[in-house]
Amino acid sequence: MSIHIGIDSGTQSTKAVAFDLDARKVIAEARAPHALIAGLPAGHMEQHPAGWTAALDTVIGVVAGKIGAEGRARVRGIGVSGQQHGFVPLDADGAVIRPAKLWCDTSTTAECALLTKKLGGVKSVIRKTGLPFLPGYTAPKILWLKRREPANYKRLRHVLLPHDYLNFHLTGNYFMEHGDASGSALMDVRRRAWSRDVINAIDKNLADWLPPLSESHEAAGTLRTELAEKYGFPIRGNATDIVVSAGGGDNMMGAIGTSNVAPGIVTASFGTSGTIYATAAKPIVDPHGEIAAFCSSTGAWLPLLCTMNVTTVTEQLRAHFGFTHASLDDAIKTVPPAAGGLVLLPYFAGERTPNVPDGSGVLFGLNAKTFAPAHLARAAMEGATLGMNYGLRRLAALGVKAKEIRVTGGGSKTPVWRQIMADVFGVPVVAMVEDEGAALGAALQSAWCHARRSGNRKAKISDFTRDTVAVNEATRCVPDKAAHARYRELQQIQDALSTTLRPLFAKAAKRRDVER
Repeated sequence: MSIHIGIDSGTQSTKAVAFDLDARKVIAEARAPHALIAGLPAGHMEQHPAGWTAALDTVIGVVAGKIGAEGRARVRGIGVSGQQHGFVPLDADGAVIRPAKLWCDTSTTAECALLTKKLGGVKSVIRKTGLPFLPGYTAPKILWLKRREPANYKRLRHVLLPHDYLNFHLTGNYFMEHGDASGSALMDVRRRAWSRDVINAIDKNLADWLPPLSESHEAAGTLRTELAEKYGFPIRGNATDIVVSAGGGDNMMGAIGTSNVAPGIVTASFGTSGTIYATAAKPIVDPHGEIAAFCSSTGAWLPLLCTMNVTTVTEQLRAHFGFTHASLDDAIKTVPPAAGGLVLLPYFAGERTPNVPDGSGVLFGLNAKTFAPAHLARAAMEGATLGMNYGLRRLAALGVKAKEIRVTGGGSKTPVWRQIMADVFGVPVVAMVEDEGAALGAALQSAWCHARRSGNRKAKISDFTRDTVAVNEATRCVPDKAAHARYRELQQIQDALSTTLRPLFAKAAKRRDVER
């Protein structure tokens, strides 16, 4: 009889679930917010890791209180999911040197270009590592610190990703597993090993500052005694036997939490950013570099596309016109698919897929009829979805074809948006019974890790997702053929706009830099 706690530390908040393995259900949940650092220059997105650990302590304490003393005695493991790609720089004593640069930070364009040049160009980089250098990834952030803040770089002795830092907080150990590490651009993802070429291009000493890579079923360690006492978990002898599993990036844990642990299932997350991914038995490397050839946190690979502009787009428009969530949906329902030809290029924070870090938002097709709140609202929702469909079509070209898409995140809660997803993607979409997929996935990975650590060396992750993860059939939406045909036309317009305007985006970015 055991309980496992799953954590999901995102950009806006940290969530926790307590999962009862015997009952196969979540029995307690908690959430605590944290904030971005305000007032930074355009393109810089940072957070204080102390905010993550404070939120982590809060949510574990809350779920520990909800399950009571009997439940706390049954806790056997903790798993952590975290936002990918962030750079947490630590000194020799494990103290944070400066705020973490996040996945959505696009200030490292110059460093990406330098690393790409050092490794012989984009094709050479993809050949050597499996994916190109993009501003969101960790590797260019490390070079950024070396070039822009040499005094801080001189103190650097440990490099961790956000979820690894939370594992460090829980266990005191420096640890990395293949899944989240593959999103750092420091790995050769085909070999599931650190890339000597990338490390040497940044600093040969970096090899000593990265933890050894471990399999995803292994444990980062056990919970520190002082934290066990703080959370109210029982101490056995002078230590705790609560395992902290390897954990992983939020997409890797989201895959587990949607039972996307074998080829044939596609998951889409409609949150602040958007991701679509599938499990693969072998590396799927995109020669164009638009699809990330990540590893999963289950021993496989996780080809993934990421767009940086999803609910950020719809939420900004909702706030601007004073819509509630309900009135926004009602307004969108009054406008037919394709919003009268109005197309939004939703690059409010640059873009990653396609790689347009200097991009900005563009509305095309405004006229007397479409210049109205309802039309603009529908164009925002459609524009974000078409942006994700750009990557979904690229996945299909690489052999990963969706027959059904399991959707999670804030956007998946809205029936009108789910129908737009189905009509744009051209396949059925369905939401999950348990929407906190990353937190649930972390709890399930924890159960898998604990089982293997307890002697069941044949335990598979599917043993824990089976009969646990379920879709909510009441949310299923199937595509309308006429709407899908209209969206195919709209997709061509959005793609053409993106391609045509990229040189202008770059010129505008240079002008902004000069004016600053």
